[in-house]
Order: sequence, then structure tokens, then C-alpha cells
Amino acid sequence: MTTITAAANGKAMPRVLIGGPGWWLSNVATVTGRNLRRLVRVPTLIAFATVQPILFVLLFNYAWGGAIHPPGVDRYIDFALPGIWVLSIAFGASQTGVALADDLATGMIDRFRALPMARSAVLAGRTAADAVRNLFVLGLMTGVAYAIGFRFHAGPAAAFGAMGLAVLIGVAFSWIFALLGLLVRDAESAGIGGQLAVIPLIFTSSTFVPVATFPGWLQAFAEINPITVTVDALRVLCLGGPTAGPVWHALAWIGAVLVLAVPAAVIRYRHTTST
Repeated sequence: MTTITAAANGKAMPRVLIGGPGWWLSNVATVTGRNLRRLVRVPTLIAFATVQPILFVLLFNYAWGGAIHPPGVDRYIDFALPGIWVLSIAFGASQTGVALADDLATGMIDRFRALPMARSAVLAGRTAADAVRNLFVLGLMTGVAYAIGFRFHAGPAAAFGAMGLAVLIGVAFSWIFALLGLLVRDAESAGIGGQLAVIPLIFTSSTFVPVATFPGWLQAFAEINPITVTVDALRVLCLGGPTAGPVWHALAWIGAVLVLAVPAAVIRYRHTTST
């Protein structure tokens, strides 16, 4: 822990206390606020965060809802919304990598490095801002889904649990794509790479149709696909049924991703900013 001092009336007065959890949290809050303000000030980012999720809800419901009839639900939107949550969060999380790659290219990261702040706060602030954005997007999508017939069937506690789990899924995605952005160091490549990683996992999971409808060889992969695990956990929280097993499996996947991605991203960030 280090203290930076400044002279005041001939005496050395403490000004900045460097080190400790309070200092780190202050750094994270500052970076989070910066990223949220940027989101508000850039119209295209607001459009991406609002229009696309609404289109996902409406298009998947009305384009596929008449043809797909999953067992145990009366309306396709009840089955599909948890999967659409994950789809929107995953696509949105790819912007974490894009933003970090852009900050590297424009020299913003160099400006952060010149400040007396924790290096990891840049990444934590980025993912925290994305978590706030995801919570807003989830609320917006759920409101639109309610307008076209979606309902939570397991009570308010399970509904809040589903929203919280979805935000955690978004945090895990954000750290993965943060690492990707630091590795490629190019905004366009980070965006394309993020989508290429998400699309195969989404469409080989239970996001839009039951796994039982897949060919046998694909079912084996779909059942262990982490997207299937997390979507199924969200689905039981929304629709009802035994929740302990699916939710713990989803939390285990999320925890494993964070244990691997967070240190890897921090190490990569330190390596990138030290050269």
C-alpha cells in the first residue's frame, strides 16, 4: 500500500491511498461510470443494446412459434425467452472485446496506465458496465415478451433468480471476450471472432428447440454444451420444476469459466500494457 502526498501549508498531506480493496473498488467504479457514460452518448451503442434484443424476441416468437411446439408449454415464447436472453447477452458481450481492442488501438489504455490505478480495474470496470447493460436489456426483453404472452410460472423469487443467473452468465461471457479482445488487439477481429464463437454453441444447444429433436450424434454434444446447461437452468426458474440440479450445474460452468478467464485476461492485460 502506497500513499502519495502533497504539500499544504508547509506540511505533507496525504492525498491518494494506493492499495487495498477500497482503492480498487473506487477504480472499478470510475471505469464503470466512464463506460456507461460512453454507452449513453453513442447512439449506435444504444440502438444495439435495445433494438436488436427486441427484434430477437419478436422474430423468433412469430417466425418459429407456429412451427415449434415444445412439450410442457402452451406458448413458444415461454420456452424460448430464456434462450433468447442468453443469445442477446452473448452477442452483447462480444462488444466487451471490441471495446477493449478499440481502447488499445486508440491509446486509451496507455492513458489508464499513466494513472495511479489498478490495472485489473480497467477489465473489471468494463465487465461491470456490461453487467449493468445486460440487466437493462433483460428487463426490456422481458417487458416485450410479457406484452406478447410470456409469463413466469415459478413465482417472483424464481423470476429474480433467473434474472440474476442471466446476469452472471453475461459476466462470464464478458470476461471471455475481454480476453479475446486483448489477444487480437483489433476491434473488427474481436467482433467477428466473438460472433463466430457464439453462433455454433447457440445453435447446437437447447436455446430454441428441445435437444431431443437433434440427430443422435449431435444430441451427445448438445447435452454437455454449456449453453444448454445454462439455458435449461434459466428455463426451470422461469417455467417451474426441480431447480437445484440445473442451477448448480449452471453455476459450476460459470464458476469454471471465471476461474480460467479472469486470471488469463488480467495476465494478458498486464503483458499487453507492459510492452
